Amino acid sequence: MQTVIVALAAYFIGSTPFAVIVSRAMGLEDPRKYGSGNPGATNVLRSGSKKAAILTLIGDALKGTAAVLLARALAEPLGLTENDAAVAGIFAFLGHVFSVFLRFQGGKGVATAAGVLLAMSPLAGGLTLATWLLVALTTRYSSAAALAAALAAPVFTHLLVSSVSWTAATIAMSAVLIWRHKDNISRLIAGKESRIGAKKKENV
Repeated sequence: MQTVIVALAAYFIGSTPFAVIVSRAMGLEDPRKYGSGNPGATNVLRSGSKKAAILTLIGDALKGTAAVLLARALAEPLGLTENDAAVAGIFAFLGHVFSVFLRFQGGKGVATAAGVLLAMSPLAGGLTLATWLLVALTTRYSSAAALAAALAAPVFTHLLVSSVSWTAATIAMSAVLIWRHKDNISRLIAGKESRIGAKKKENV
């Protein structure tokens, strides 16, 4: 029962749609109405506001970090385990991807997954972020960077974190990330994918 409560609490934390909240607070157009239509930092950047994109990125990442750290902080008083922390991490991620506040149409989960990984293991999470950054700077394709990081994350977790539950959680998050980027993969293959910093277009 405690694990179920942890999962539900983490899901609601992850469901908080920072892209929409930040955009509204700053008087910007709803990110679901332009570009990729994705309520995430990369699409918010297409609004032309770097500040909004950065705030969205931080908020989305902190959701994942907060869920894991909260589960760990409550471990002793509630009898939670590291397995529960892993459950919190993946459900915070799923909350972002399938946000209850956005009719289960959330973002792709890159920033939230990064927050989860950094809370899980600063080293494994840091190496995953380094992978994302290297590919992003080299190609200027956020989607290609996300896919590379998704493939690298389970490897780093397996090598650096002695936990079957965390390895399983990371594999699950990576699988969902790759699935959520299926349209990006098609555009990358066709040479039609937008690069980081491209101006917004109407979502059609």
